[in-house]
Amino acid sequence: MKSQDASNTLFQLALDLVNSTTQHLFLTGKAGTGKTTFLRFVKEHTRKNTVVVAPTGVAAINAGGVTMHSFFQLPFGTFVPGSFHRSGQSASVEVTDRHSLFKNIRFGADKRKLLEELELLIIDEVSMMRCDMLDAIDTILRHFRKMPYVPFGGVQVLFIGDLFQLPPVVQNEEWSILQQYYESPFFFSAKSVAEAPPLYIELKKIYRQNEQVFIDILNRIRNNATTGQDLNVLNARFRQDFLPPADEHYITITTHNKKADTINRAELDKLKGRVYTFQAELKGDFSEKALPTDTELQLKEGAQVMFIKNDSSAERRYYNGRLATIKWILNDEIMVSFPDGGDDLKLEKETWKNIRYTYNKENDDIDEEELGSFTQYPVRLAWAITVHKSQGLTFSRAIIDAGASFAPGQVYVALSRCTDMEGMVLRSRIYSNAIATDSRVLAFAQQESDEEVLRERLESEKYKCWSLDLLKLFDWHRIVYELHEWSIVVPEKKLPDVEATLKLSQALVVRAKEAADTARKFQAQLIRLTDDAQRTGDTAALADRMSKAVGYFAQILAQDILLPVQEHLKELAYNTRVKKYKEDIIKLEGFLWQQLQRLLTASWGELKFFDDFAGYQRYNPAEQSMHKKEAAKKPKTEKGATLQVTLELFESGKSIEEIATVRNLAISTVESHLAQFVREGRLQINDVVEPVKVEQILKVMDEVGTESLGLIKGRLGDAYSFGEIRAVLNHRLFAQKLSA
Repeated sequence: MKSQDASNTLFQLALDLVNSTTQHLFLTGKAGTGKTTFLRFVKEHTRKNTVVVAPTGVAAINAGGVTMHSFFQLPFGTFVPGSFHRSGQSASVEVTDRHSLFKNIRFGADKRKLLEELELLIIDEVSMMRCDMLDAIDTILRHFRKMPYVPFGGVQVLFIGDLFQLPPVVQNEEWSILQQYYESPFFFSAKSVAEAPPLYIELKKIYRQNEQVFIDILNRIRNNATTGQDLNVLNARFRQDFLPPADEHYITITTHNKKADTINRAELDKLKGRVYTFQAELKGDFSEKALPTDTELQLKEGAQVMFIKNDSSAERRYYNGRLATIKWILNDEIMVSFPDGGDDLKLEKETWKNIRYTYNKENDDIDEEELGSFTQYPVRLAWAITVHKSQGLTFSRAIIDAGASFAPGQVYVALSRCTDMEGMVLRSRIYSNAIATDSRVLAFAQQESDEEVLRERLESEKYKCWSLDLLKLFDWHRIVYELHEWSIVVPEKKLPDVEATLKLSQALVVRAKEAADTARKFQAQLIRLTDDAQRTGDTAALADRMSKAVGYFAQILAQDILLPVQEHLKELAYNTRVKKYKEDIIKLEGFLWQQLQRLLTASWGELKFFDDFAGYQRYNPAEQSMHKKEAAKKPKTEKGATLQVTLELFESGKSIEEIATVRNLAISTVESHLAQFVREGRLQINDVVEPVKVEQILKVMDEVGTESLGLIKGRLGDAYSFGEIRAVLNHRLFAQKLSA
């Protein structure tokens, strides 16, 4: 997993801790340090089964996840970590305790399976999350994952947010109850955090501000160390009657939605010309509380707007928070210009999705299912915006309308939206009593981990993670369970030969149980082997035993279990009366294949245990003729498009074997894709083939010529694949083309 900014070592270190350990993390950082970028990078690149949740609908949509209340069916009101007996407290506050929590939770079988397979839970905007809600999540995960004594039921949790920004909302009546159990409403006061403290990582590199004096003032505001001189410097920007020139594109940051809406409406009314109304398209389930912009978006030529979404195209023409001006509107076409330079842009509508996470048994991973969508032009009027909605945005010119009602945290959020003080104007003065940071937040910030400590933890924890991954490979209870579930439903199905199918399924359950018993015994050996390998650094014994174990269990899984399932599917290939049953067996086949390929590609860091993955490709469902027949009914993907997908996966850091697994392709097919890019000069040969192998292949080519790849392969032996030979040949052809 590689970050885009190699100089940001903490960013990369945090990525490695997420991907290579099971350690809980709290990732924070000042405004503009890349927390949102980090979340997106993890979400797109981690191999772990991941779910993203956030405290509010808007935050969830922006993070590409779901609200924590909907995902976990969290209770309304408060949750107390123990038994609760109301004695004098206001009955207006609904209270849930450990005993009553599960009365209103209705998780179906699919949701339970999803929770069991969950590996990484990302909680975004955690500064707004209350401690009791985190403990409720902890309780739910322990219960449904059947791990009552392990925090979060063994799920790794990544907390992302800035505690110096907007705090959790707690009503007085609620806090009168919660304070009996918690020191503060912040997430770090949760009992689950005390039991499993996260590593505290603060991203340091600031991408937003570029003025050191301003950066230093913002840092002192965060740390309750503001000086009189700091306030003087800030208040020098006070201009109560400031009216921005129309061509300088200021945005007002204010406290309340009503005030922002009033400013935007007044400025829109000042413009001449007609009002154009653009109606959003709402499909399915999409909450009105999570709408990113207006359902009826009203615009005029000359209106100042702000993009509310990052451009998903390769051009990256706009980003969330970029200001623009409506240049012209013609029918449903909108052209905008940018005050910060850049070519004019014709707007296209964007779609925001409301998703639900589901467990995909066939692929043995977590999928995102679309429940609803909101389609609209990705802009909103932007003469004014609230502090709350400005979180995460950047402006070169801003009028900060603080007023006397500003709460602690809001001042910092508003000020840190600005790139520098030159483009900042204060509509009201800032006083010291408006910027006090909660002392409990400052105390928690003292737990920040030193970079060297983080590296040491990564070094030690990665072995634990590797060991757990190896142990999971030999945990056959899920294979036994899925086969058993199959045997249960067979008598209910109208199959050609129910008795024979039942006998087959039951026989496979027996064989899986036998393998499970052997696997449990090997797991005990494996614990000793991994401990020795970590302690001594000598992996010879581990490599030898794992190589034999992988070969042994892969043979059972492939030949004794997966193959009979595939033969059963072939028998049903032309039976149109059992469509749903066939779909279920195809899912079972996919699940078994996923278990097999994980076994075959097992590793201990860079150490691989098995080198005959290609020998098992014939068991890949994608290679089965019946699936090819089904695939033929679907529109054929253009060759160039499928090649490009392979290139993108390879450039993201995936190995050839991993790409073959992800795309359900033969390894030889992936190698041929990459060889094509070598011939075009889009990939360097040493990126595709090891330099030592390149040198040896070129040597043999010089000796026997390049007319026969088979002759070259015969001289090189089984350690070299046709794909590697073809890539080196293409490398030579490309070099000849350049020198011609």
